[in-house]
Amino acid sequence: MPIYLPPISRRAFLGRTAVAGAALGLAPGLLATSRSTDGDSWALLADTHIAGDRAAMARGINMSEHLVRVTRELLALPKRPAGVFITGDGAYLTGEKADYARLVELLEPIRKDKVPIHIALGNHDQRQRFRQALAMDRGPKRAPADKQVALVGTARANWFVLDSLDQTNATPGLLGQEQLDWLAQALDANRQKPALLLVHHNPGTSQNITGLKDTGALLEVIRPRKQVKAYLFGHTHVWKVQPDPSGIHLVNLPPVAYIFHQGDPAGWVRATLEDHGLRLELRCLDPTHKAHGQVVHLEWRA
Repeated sequence: MPIYLPPISRRAFLGRTAVAGAALGLAPGLLATSRSTDGDSWALLADTHIAGDRAAMARGINMSEHLVRVTRELLALPKRPAGVFITGDGAYLTGEKADYARLVELLEPIRKDKVPIHIALGNHDQRQRFRQALAMDRGPKRAPADKQVALVGTARANWFVLDSLDQTNATPGLLGQEQLDWLAQALDANRQKPALLLVHHNPGTSQNITGLKDTGALLEVIRPRKQVKAYLFGHTHVWKVQPDPSGIHLVNLPPVAYIFHQGDPAGWVRATLEDHGLRLELRCLDPTHKAHGQVVHLEWRA
């Protein structure tokens, strides 16, 4: 079962509008905006690192304020995106229940605007507390291996949301064999459209791994399945696009929260599905950043 925040109906939202507006500092007009949806447009976010304390700072950044600014920009788009993906580390460090309560609160105006939100898990998340915060702790054990996976289908492509959380607040990630088997089966059952993978961890490249520990096993699954076109991830707090030798595009999404290296951009990416590829537009939180508005066109491998 995926971690998923569905849109909020207008009736359910009205009782909370004043509270959300005050918390986010949004103008009433933004909360009441009615727009059409661009079914090919998606907002890609990574590493929000939201703390329960809205005033919390890390590396000189107020994480909640950064997410508020992204939310404002999404609400100001001429057309709403078809959905939002957050590729892990929604919580600050150890995935506390208060962190997730704050995250849900800050995302509420997006949901009110009829935009669904799909959230992957990263190494600073904690499954049980997230499920409790989202009232997701009911029902049978989730498969595969209690991981949070999702297949989000669209007219042009299928998005696969994977769960690379291994241990909370430990850097490396792991998909695990059961999730890899699920992915292989799901890919084989959905060959007709391009497949785009959303994972928190970057591909691992060394013995002292800080990324995905079972990168090799993942590549064995996705490289021969030609419908897999892109692997999108966060974790490193870097914006970078490069090809895998097989032609799969590796897209490192920038952090919403804080950067690790001076001069790198923080922000989000606007992704637009096209007939034979994906258009990525970097939206920096600092509009004066030299990379703000950078556009990258990804062409699908044959």
